[in-house]
Amino acid sequence: MRLMAGVLTLALAGAPACAAFAQDAMRGLDLASPDMTTAEMTRAEVEAALKAAPAGRGADFSGKRLSGLDLSGLDFTRANLRAARLNHANLSHSHLDRATLDQAWALGADLTGASLVKASLFATQMEGARLDGANLTGARVTADLTGAHLVGARLEDADCGADEQNQSMGLMRATFKSADLTRADLSRANLARADLRFAKLSDANLEGATLREADASGADLRGALLQGADVSGLDLNSARVDKASVPYLAKAINLDRAFRE
Repeated sequence: MRLMAGVLTLALAGAPACAAFAQDAMRGLDLASPDMTTAEMTRAEVEAALKAAPAGRGADFSGKRLSGLDLSGLDFTRANLRAARLNHANLSHSHLDRATLDQAWALGADLTGASLVKASLFATQMEGARLDGANLTGARVTADLTGAHLVGARLEDADCGADEQNQSMGLMRATFKSADLTRADLSRANLARADLRFAKLSDANLEGATLREADASGADLRGALLQGADVSGLDLNSARVDKASVPYLAKAINLDRAFRE
């Protein structure tokens, strides 16, 4: 199992991988293995590495095993966490502005109140993570956030849309399937072709957002602000919407199959 985990880590670190690949690989991966559950550094060692980082550059934790650590409140600004393992780590109220978390594993991680302004989360595995109140303004998010909690999170101007430049790698997009985005601010966010199936978007701010061809089947959009949003091709099959929001959803598909309340 350790060999399988090591091969996966090398694949993730060596080249960009699509989210579908990472999800398929996870099916055969032992998530209980030491590679995915243990840390090779202590909090004190992480703090020392952060302090020793060159001015204007973040510390390098690429490929490091940091799962389960209490890293709350630390400043990871501009840090390189590519392909790092942060499963079930406590990163609450940490600063990850402009940090690189591409292809990192952060399953069940706690990022409550964390700042990830303009951070990069490309093919990041964050299923079940907690980001309530987190700030992802302007971040690039093509992460798997299935079942994640983002209540009151800020994603203004975030780019969560499909990466049209990497079609050979498969469709890269943000996955918010069954995620809780209640009261989240997604104003002006790019959610083109994003996976929003069964997501809770009640009272979310989607003003000016791009939802073109996104899949919101079964999602709860009651109370969501949709003024100025691009909903061309947005799939609302079995979604729950307010009757008052119907005029803003005229260009969506399967609106006739949505529950109007």
